[in-house]
Amino acid sequence: MSCKRKESAVIISQERIGRDIYSMWLQTEEIGSLAVPGQFISMYTGDESKLLPRPISLCEINREKRQLRVVYRVTGKGTGTEHFSRQQPGALLGILGPLGNGFPLEAGAGKRVCLIGGGIGVPPMLELAKQLDAEKQLVMGYRDELFLTEELRANGELYIATEDGSAGTKGTVMDAIGENELAPEVIYACGPAPMLRAVKQYAEDQKILCYVSMEERMACGIGACLACVCQSEEIDGHSQVRNKRVCKDGPVFLSTEVEI
Repeated sequence: MSCKRKESAVIISQERIGRDIYSMWLQTEEIGSLAVPGQFISMYTGDESKLLPRPISLCEINREKRQLRVVYRVTGKGTGTEHFSRQQPGALLGILGPLGNGFPLEAGAGKRVCLIGGGIGVPPMLELAKQLDAEKQLVMGYRDELFLTEELRANGELYIATEDGSAGTKGTVMDAIGENELAPEVIYACGPAPMLRAVKQYAEDQKILCYVSMEERMACGIGACLACVCQSEEIDGHSQVRNKRVCKDGPVFLSTEVEI
């Protein structure tokens, strides 16, 4: 895990790519050259009424140019994410990162790997797909509206599941895996808890090595406040109970390490 830094990043570009989905490229001083797939940054609004930063996963990383792309969902009026969506190129944005542990690329190298994303868990799969040297099957689940599909398709065999059946398989990512008779040797997944729970069970039943990136509400983002703990098999050295801090010990875990 890279050492975290706090910087004032410059917004290079911002565009709306879905109803409430926005894509933002940031120019950093160092964070962009240190980040790895699966990590996240904490983004500050600069609004004193919103003291806590918002954790946003990394969608793309350009290490040579020290640039980062985040794709995020606006969660409502007056929220931090709405504030970000109104920012224009050239504006400064306080960020802290890179945070958390990324996906272990070596675990899937040279193997048949399934990358599974659901909802706002889709964006982190793009940089992972770009960097992973493997036979890649990308299974992405959406409620209805699609985003990032062209970028994903350029980096692996793409399978889509939608709740309303408007594209790909009607149903869940697990339905898409079954319909297309996919048989991965390694799984990487990011998405809402019900999806991760189903993926974890499938991996255990099929004896497949599986890594999950967990989504939890966070406060500090650095492991101090224990607001984002999840239950684990082992006793945590920090809290002395059976939990792990998603922001610091994760967000990526071996699926057998945690309860979902």
